[in-house]
Parts: sequence; C-alpha cells; structure tokens
Amino acid sequence: MALLDGINIPLGTSCPDFDLPAVDGSRYRRDDFQDKDVLIVIFMCNHCPYAVAVEDRLTQLRKDLEGKSAQMVGICANDPFSYPEDSFQNLQKRWKDKNFGFPYLHDLEQTVTKSFGAVCTPEFFVYGTDRKLAYHGRMDDNWKEPSAVKRRELKEAIDLLLDGKQPPEDQIQTMGCSIKWR
Repeated sequence: MALLDGINIPLGTSCPDFDLPAVDGSRYRRDDFQDKDVLIVIFMCNHCPYAVAVEDRLTQLRKDLEGKSAQMVGICANDPFSYPEDSFQNLQKRWKDKNFGFPYLHDLEQTVTKSFGAVCTPEFFVYGTDRKLAYHGRMDDNWKEPSAVKRRELKEAIDLLLDGKQPPEDQIQTMGCSIKWR
C-alpha cells in the first residue's frame, strides 16, 4: 500500500465529463446530475484501508444530503486484474452490502480518473452549480477513528455550497492509497 496525499488541483477547475458503467446496471454521465446544485465525485475502492475506513461515513453523508440539491457519485479506477477486490462484481457486492445509495461507477480504462487528476482513494472533488471545483480536501479530521471526528470538512463544504457560499480556499488534502494504475 502506497500512501499518497491528493495533489493540488486549482479551485475553479471545470468538472471533467464522464460516461461510465455503474454497479446498478446503468451508465452515468456528468450531465445526468445537472439538476443538482452540488456534485460530489469520490474516488474510492474496496481494498484500501483509508477508503474502507470512511465507507460508513459516506453512507451517513448520503443520508444527511437526502432531500437536498446534492449528488454523490463514487468511482473506482483500480486495476481489477491486479486487485481483484476492486473488480466490477466485487464493487457491486460492496455497494449492496454497505447500502451506499449513490451511483458507484467503474473506470476500467482509467481515462476519467486521469482527467480529474485523482491519485488516491479516497479522494473527494466537490463542484458547485457552475461545475467548477470548489472543494478538494479531506472528508474529516480523523480518517481512522469516526468517534474522534471533530470537523466534517467535506460536509461543511457541501453545506456552504448549498447555502450559496464558497468553501474556504485553505483545504487540507486527503490522503489514501495510491490508485492502482494498469
């Protein structure tokens, strides 16, 4: 496991388009969510301990956002041939078992992931109504111990955008396992 910090991507960067298969049997594109004021794109996977550690928090975040104009989308781009835990079938199983409740997409070709500039799991990209990057930081202040979390920076950023405000520019990078490139 290679531990990486997310790279600095300038705020205001446009959200790349995507067209990927999801574990629910559908395909999703960025513009399928144009009716939402906030789009949250999460690069995640099944095998990274950092990503696994926040799975229940992602489910809680999805519940917190119910009825609000925000859409979460997960993307896994890890090489499933070298990391079978991240195969499409295993992503489907994990999505059902954890009741994520948001689209979980598979980027087998890894081109979408590269267009975002994602380098680790979990990695969070939050876009406002203009689909410009407004937040690219960590989920909260304690990846390992949910009970020790004092600040939910990802949720705070989403709430600010939903209130028509911008998140602070001073954002702490996420950290996690490197994306497993083919």
